[in-house]
Amino acid sequence: MRTIKKEFIRNAFFFFLIISMQSMVAQKYVSKVWTSDNGNGTYTNPVLYADYSDPDVIRVGDNFYMTVSSFNCTPGLPILHSKDLVNWEIVNYALEKQIPEEVFNIPQHSKGVWAPSLRYHNDEFYIYWGDPDFGVYMIKTNDVYGKWSKPVLVLEGKGIIDPCPLWDGDNTYLVHAWAGSRAGINSILTMRTMNKEGTKVLDEGKNIFDGHENHHTVEGPKLYKKDGYYYILAPAGGVETGWQLALRSKNIYGPYEEKIVLEQGSTEINGPHQGAWVTSPNNESWFVHFQDQAVYGRVLWVTPISWDNNWPEMGKDLDGNGIGEPILTHKKPVQGMSIASPQESDEFNDGKPGLQWQWYANSSVKWSAQIPGTDYLRLFAMSKKELPNLWDMPSLLLQKLPAPNFKATTKVILNTEWDAPGKTAGLIMMGQSYAYVGIAYHDDKYWVQQVICKNASRGASETVIVEKELKSNTVFLRMEVSAPNATCIYSYSENSKKFTEIGTSFNAEKDLWISAKMGIFAASDKEVRMGGYADFDWFRVENK
Repeated sequence: MRTIKKEFIRNAFFFFLIISMQSMVAQKYVSKVWTSDNGNGTYTNPVLYADYSDPDVIRVGDNFYMTVSSFNCTPGLPILHSKDLVNWEIVNYALEKQIPEEVFNIPQHSKGVWAPSLRYHNDEFYIYWGDPDFGVYMIKTNDVYGKWSKPVLVLEGKGIIDPCPLWDGDNTYLVHAWAGSRAGINSILTMRTMNKEGTKVLDEGKNIFDGHENHHTVEGPKLYKKDGYYYILAPAGGVETGWQLALRSKNIYGPYEEKIVLEQGSTEINGPHQGAWVTSPNNESWFVHFQDQAVYGRVLWVTPISWDNNWPEMGKDLDGNGIGEPILTHKKPVQGMSIASPQESDEFNDGKPGLQWQWYANSSVKWSAQIPGTDYLRLFAMSKKELPNLWDMPSLLLQKLPAPNFKATTKVILNTEWDAPGKTAGLIMMGQSYAYVGIAYHDDKYWVQQVICKNASRGASETVIVEKELKSNTVFLRMEVSAPNATCIYSYSENSKKFTEIGTSFNAEKDLWISAKMGIFAASDKEVRMGGYADFDWFRVENK
């Protein structure tokens, strides 16, 4: 009897373990608006139709990890995980706050984290990035899902960007590019040495490649070693119309042979470049790179690589000129993995935002309540103070646009406290110009408004296009987005069933170096009584 009981308990344990594992698999987020996995062992590019610019990817065992530029948004340096290079999830952020904190406590548009490099060395994960105004930083961890170290300033200076390290026996190298806006030069790649810990650059460096004649704006170098060659993969020609360059040499300092290995060519895929060479577990080579899609940002492509005479051959040479071109559909790098997507919708369980969200600057505990056990996100109506609009408002909570066409809906309850006017909460499409649909309080009433701010980045004021009286302080807000210009149509509902369009259409505009971003906010006009908050019950992204 005791043996039977033990067997029953053991079988029950394994049964619940299997159910638990199945539940974990079932909890993978799958987008309703963009999936690249065709479900038949193939994928169609882009694998992510979202602003994952300047990607760098590594494989550790059977796991792929990626980080990308995050500029002024925080937390910074998102960490994404995949098993097949096609299906990705956001699993962490490496940079909690940008330094110097006093600088990045307000939005620093186009500044901050530029083109990072992700590497795995001596059982630790490293990320290097160039801040164009301060220099090269490094952070590391032995747990990619856990807390990362505080940033170390490896190389101080202006205009030093796009760094990439290489540990090569007893030597440690760092290659980087230059930003002309700060350094006064560009189209040059420079090689330096570091200490073995990778925490300090030891010399002034040597210029190893000059792209001025044939490869203007060469930047974003990624440094590798394979079969006795040092390889540098670097984009050139500019974000929108450029090409991918491969350099190789038997000596780290050159001279380097050069070859264009990927270009738009006969395709409609503009500027296919800047990314990472990574191998799958069966040792096939792949190039994970971006393509500029204007207001939608730099979307993510996965392109196969073959090797010929020790040169990487990317994509397919469709026009017969010896240079590869990107392809739309291909077999997946790894078969059998389930479909997954970066998170978009959010139920705001435990009162906190998911990993898809970033603030417009270093975050503050004062901006939201985030109380465990609550099922809504409470944003406090922070004062705009002397700001003319929301362009430099740090407490905007935003995420990337996930697809060419989609709709986003949220439920919000505005609490004014003390009947103070001048409080607004809304659903926003943010960029150099922006628009939102929001709930406001004035004249002892609640109103739904559509607001547009053209030329916000130049200090223009907001314009209330239209407002309508509400019966209560609760409203459902919706934004429908349509390609090719991310045209937004706003609507609202008081019962969540019948939505009424409000205002005029709005063509979204990108921010500086990043896409337009969508999100939520709560704000208070200057010189009104403090207090007021907005409870966002949920945020849902769906097909139109």
